[in-house]
Amino acid sequence: MIRHMVLLKIRADLAQEKIDELFALLAGLKDKVPGIVAFSGGPYASPEGLNKGFTHGFSMDFIDAAARDAYLPHPEHEVVKQAGLAALDGGIDGIIGFDYEL
Repeated sequence: MIRHMVLLKIRADLAQEKIDELFALLAGLKDKVPGIVAFSGGPYASPEGLNKGFTHGFSMDFIDAAARDAYLPHPEHEVVKQAGLAALDGGIDGIIGFDYEL
């Protein structure tokens, strides 16, 4: 199994409604892309203050690396990716992705 973790720097001027829409799109990928077995995400919630400006994050679990690899270019992922990039402070610089095997 592969865990796909993503940290986001959401623009400060983005309305909460738009953030909620983005996370609904992300959660909806579980029903549209084969091989996603779990999704979780939300705003930063730690008192440590080690988030370095990243405001939100999410994780997806994939059944295996092949499912993750098929997800990356999947048309449904591309739609959500474009919406996500538009919501970020700094575009592509406002995102960190990190995958590991469970």
